[in-house]
Amino acid sequence: MSIKFEEITKETLYIALEMINSNPQYNLMENRNNSRSLTDMEKEFLNPNTTSAFIKLDDTYIGVIDYMLENPKDSFPWLGLLMIHNDYQGFGFGKQAYQHYESIMKKQGLNKVRIGVMQENSIAKHFWESIGFVYYITSKAQNGSGILCYEKQI
Repeated sequence: MSIKFEEITKETLYIALEMINSNPQYNLMENRNNSRSLTDMEKEFLNPNTTSAFIKLDDTYIGVIDYMLENPKDSFPWLGLLMIHNDYQGFGFGKQAYQHYESIMKKQGLNKVRIGVMQENSIAKHFWESIGFVYYITSKAQNGSGILCYEKQI
């Protein structure tokens, strides 16, 4: 069984919506609403600033990933979202998906990756710290909540 990424398109956007809405606790933290709309997904995943892809385990869609190779604010690559569908959490797929992402970054010649984690998202903090990310500063999100910024040498 292998993890691979497949680009999200307008035609497959409804699958991304299912992935995101399978995690209502995350949606509440991120948007103060436990579900998202197709319009939300379009803004998030079909824009020229980020690469948006499904995480696939062989032929099964199990999650989504969204990242930018160079954030214009600091010139570093940023991983904006890595989310596994609720049904597939707890099996190590998030870690495998991250390892696949990291290998893509290395092939691009990059040696550091940054992420932002919502302060109240203790599960995500634990996950990212467990795979080697180190906290460096707290910033404010657009919705006013604190974002913990982490980075990892790759």
